[in-house]
Amino acid sequence: MAKELTESTIMHTLDWAYEKAVDGVPGFDSASELADDYSARDEDPITQVNSLIRVQNTKAGASGFVTGLGGIVTMPIAIPANITSVIFVQVRMIAAIAHMGGYDLQDDGVKTMVYTCLIANAGTDILKDMGIVVGTKLTTNAIKSISGKTITAINQKVGFRLLTKFGEKGVVNLGKAVPLVGGVIGGTVDAIATDTIGNIARDTFIKNNEKV
Repeated sequence: MAKELTESTIMHTLDWAYEKAVDGVPGFDSASELADDYSARDEDPITQVNSLIRVQNTKAGASGFVTGLGGIVTMPIAIPANITSVIFVQVRMIAAIAHMGGYDLQDDGVKTMVYTCLIANAGTDILKDMGIVVGTKLTTNAIKSISGKTITAINQKVGFRLLTKFGEKGVVNLGKAVPLVGGVIGGTVDAIATDTIGNIARDTFIKNNEKV
């Protein structure tokens, strides 16, 4: 029987994934190490990010990779390892893109921006509702100026959005319509969702923004 999910459980899972992505886990580079590998290539920033996204798409769609990751990392028990593994892959990818854009992964505002990317265009709508427009000039100073109260409110909205997508009956519905992970069939995760999320992250942290 699937365990009932709550916003608290979802946010715990996201915080777990972010911590592992930033700190790294045995056998896997941290988000910053992953970013530095691609940033060292003799390519423009957009091409570097696109290359990173393509590789992460492959990993998210490879059941063997996901299963292997699940065997290495201690997962939050409320969500199946195959799902949590893909969340980790996606959060690490977004965090790596943020690092490539010059953003501080230790900043709570940056972490919140990473979370909003997980829900794609819905995340942009949430930011807009909170008075934050992701456009041509989302600077590091702009992110640092987001208040703790606003960060908490955004995180709550992201958690609620994910909970709605998961379905009130819990993880049994994950394979049907969750943009976060796509369809799960026989242990294979649909990588299209990861590509969409990667594109949103690129537009948020690289393509449309300037650093100061």
